Amino acid sequence: MKKVLILTAIFLASGFKMMQSGIAGEWKAPECTNKDINPLKGDVMATAEGKKTFYKLCAVCHGEKGKGDGIGGLALSPKPRNFTLPVTQQQTDGALFWKMTEGRAPMASYKATLTVTQRWQLVNFIRTFKK
Repeated sequence: MKKVLILTAIFLASGFKMMQSGIAGEWKAPECTNKDINPLKGDVMATAEGKKTFYKLCAVCHGEKGKGDGIGGLALSPKPRNFTLPVTQQQTDGALFWKMTEGRAPMASYKATLTVTQRWQLVNFIRTFKK
């Protein structure tokens, strides 16, 4: 009985923390990230490298065309972001960089997996999905 109470308390606390951090709703990057400047903005080679990384790691969930319809994302909640929508494209480069760095379940954190340069390259490639 004691184990059940402890597990229930942990579950409820984690759910409360998720609601406080905005996980239950819209995912917003901290305001300070809007000031982060993409050092690779406009770099065609960096964008090409971001494309390679995208198709290796991201397309499985975000889809080949960045519409959030990849096979790996079908059962996820929340669904993977559609990169073609204005709500995504209107975010700053710094906000996109922060989100892929930090992650948020079910989105993985790429802080330890990708270098800073690779993450900025991905931001460049995500911009190519703008309608």
